[in-house]
Amino acid sequence: MVVLKSDNVTVKIEEGELVSYVANAHEYIHQKGSPGWGSADTEMFPIIGPVKEAGFRVKTPKGDAVQDQHGHLRQMEYRLESQTDTSATFAKQYQSGTEISNSKFPEKSTEEALTWPYDFRFEKSFLLTDDALEINFRITGEQGMPFMLGYHPAFKLYSKSPVILAKGKELSLDEVLAVGSRALQIADCSSITLKGEKEITIETEGFGNFMCWTEVRNMVCIEPISFYPYAVDQADLYKGFQQLEGEANFQVTLKPKA
Repeated sequence: MVVLKSDNVTVKIEEGELVSYVANAHEYIHQKGSPGWGSADTEMFPIIGPVKEAGFRVKTPKGDAVQDQHGHLRQMEYRLESQTDTSATFAKQYQSGTEISNSKFPEKSTEEALTWPYDFRFEKSFLLTDDALEINFRITGEQGMPFMLGYHPAFKLYSKSPVILAKGKELSLDEVLAVGSRALQIADCSSITLKGEKEITIETEGFGNFMCWTEVRNMVCIEPISFYPYAVDQADLYKGFQQLEGEANFQVTLKPKA
């Protein structure tokens, strides 16, 4: 467990996963073991969304890749690269064609192993500042590699009627629940505020969009995404790719209201 600390703030990171963010004695992150989801955060890379209807195949310039929902990065383990009292950097390295065991097999998937036809390195770093937690993602790899990126944090809910503020509008938890597993799209948006017993703002750079998902009332996932996967048929998921040019950098900043 990596622990970052500053005045009245404690952050806990377990193998690259943000499992706790306590500011002024308030826990903002959904706790594993609570109803709703078995994780606290994860990354969606190099694809976002399901591919079951496409036979777990995604088109790339190098041919079809074998992928499962939200990509194979989440099936890999992070390595701790560096750590200070207020920062930590984790990384995952992938060599093209390497088979990665699929934890969804055989209960939820027919694919025992997932592959991707490109080399890449994925870094996730945390920086605790005076008033926020910055989470940075740096992707390097083969020139022109297609990819999408989504960050999938889950926030703990205390209020019976929390409000999501986005683009000058208010969204209720019931509106998110009504969309179900597809997740509610919030397009062309770089900042969302979750307001309940306490208030936290999720600011982003590089993503451009959000989607919100939950199936319970005690948590909600507010997910920055580079592409909303349900905008196309699963066989056409490749239409949402962007290409890697040297390196790509994305940032998420979590800002609790004091």
